[in-house]
Amino acid sequence: MKTLTERSGIISSSDKKLGLVFYATVSLALLLVLWGLVFPDNLSLTMKTTLNWINHTFGWFYMLVDTLLVGFALFLAFGPYRHIKLGEPDSKPAYSYFSWLGMLFAAGMGVGLVFYGVAEPILHYVNPAPGIKARTQEAAESALTYSVFHWGLQPWAVYTIIGLTLAYFGFRKKSPSLLSSAFEPLLGEKVKGPIGKGINIVATLATIIGVSTTFGLSSMQVSGGLNEVFGLPNTPVTQLVVIAVVTVLFMISALSGVNKGIRYLSMTNLGIAGFMLLFVLITGPTVFLLKNFITATGQYLGDYLQLSLSFSPYDNEDWRGKWTMFFWAWGLAWGPFVGAFIARVSKGRTIQQFVLGVLLVPSLLGAIWFVVFGGTALHMQIYDHIEIAAQAKKHVETALFATLEQLPFGTILSFLGLLLISIFFVTSADSATYILSVFSSKGTLHPKKLVKIIWGSLISGIAAILLLSGGLEALQSAAIASALPFAVVIIAMSVSITIALKNDLKDQKSKEG
Repeated sequence: MKTLTERSGIISSSDKKLGLVFYATVSLALLLVLWGLVFPDNLSLTMKTTLNWINHTFGWFYMLVDTLLVGFALFLAFGPYRHIKLGEPDSKPAYSYFSWLGMLFAAGMGVGLVFYGVAEPILHYVNPAPGIKARTQEAAESALTYSVFHWGLQPWAVYTIIGLTLAYFGFRKKSPSLLSSAFEPLLGEKVKGPIGKGINIVATLATIIGVSTTFGLSSMQVSGGLNEVFGLPNTPVTQLVVIAVVTVLFMISALSGVNKGIRYLSMTNLGIAGFMLLFVLITGPTVFLLKNFITATGQYLGDYLQLSLSFSPYDNEDWRGKWTMFFWAWGLAWGPFVGAFIARVSKGRTIQQFVLGVLLVPSLLGAIWFVVFGGTALHMQIYDHIEIAAQAKKHVETALFATLEQLPFGTILSFLGLLLISIFFVTSADSATYILSVFSSKGTLHPKKLVKIIWGSLISGIAAILLLSGGLEALQSAAIASALPFAVVIIAMSVSITIALKNDLKDQKSKEG
């Protein structure tokens, strides 16, 4: 049975021979696993040192790149190229508008929102951004504003540019679904040589770390949920068992090709997420949440440039390193995978439709999610004097369950939350293994089963090693470090797609004239 990616035609190469990209990326990933196994303390120290160096040296660069990408995405949406289609001029969208938006929602409502939906706002309340006093009204308001900011336009601008580029060159130019294909306007035939392979290696490595970070977060939250719902110990051993079980499940799916089941699971997850969102909104402090949604989004929009470009060079930069830099870097590292997913369901859309749908809709849904779940936790903390923050500081992955337990039918809600994160874990792992196999197999439609097995094992191994080497801090450090070279790649990609669109529009006008 063909996967959605295969049927969409976004990946067009038929060369199944493995090459330099596969062997180089697998070797580097394997070295990381061995490093963690043999010298875990050294890996942990190196991660911390690298994290501090990048935060202090290149933190400004991450903030600038993500902000510029938002501006570039809006330029594409309203500029001269807005009517160019991602496909042939007469091509029609493969999916209805609402089905397409639903799939964007699925891409946006991933592990990150479930993991941080409560934890981030409540931790910002007790440990706010520089210049804000903890446990005050200002801290509560800024907690939701920063959460909306971290999950709003910036990360989705990364996915927008990568997804649009892959869709444009895949559907309109009939190029293989490789990041290097996007650089043909800049490099010409050199894109097939060492430079192109280098680009694909950087993109694949960034994706490996981004996916492994998500695996680690997922295992932490599943372990925390099992502890809250069933009383199982929330320990590294439990987290490793979770990784092992999920690895077996998604490997069975990846090897069997039973993609219809994965699609049904994805739709089920959307239903669970929607039900939980509405239930918490209705049974929680509804009016309080509605007021906070207006306040948080208003402050976000009103202070957008200040939030995006303020680095507080005279304050302690550790807070922004731990939060803003991590989210920006994680978005960059996660970008090739999410971009590939979005690209494959967007054939026939105009550039304007694509940008506005990908950039704005998930950002809005993310804002709603954080205000509803984070706002409910803040209300419990401030007005009901329930120490959600203490629980989050002790075990950040259990903050969601600590909040759900206080609501009507709390045990059932916690079970649904556990089910939600577990399904996201399996479906994301299945898709990520496939995308990595494609990226490292010259864009072939049907990567070998052995390649899938190797990538599935390595992703799980890296997630496990990072957890054992420092838990959440190690995961954050790896994501921030891996994203640095890819930030340079996406800047060059933006230049390249601009050249291609300019030439495309020029050709259209010459034909019309």
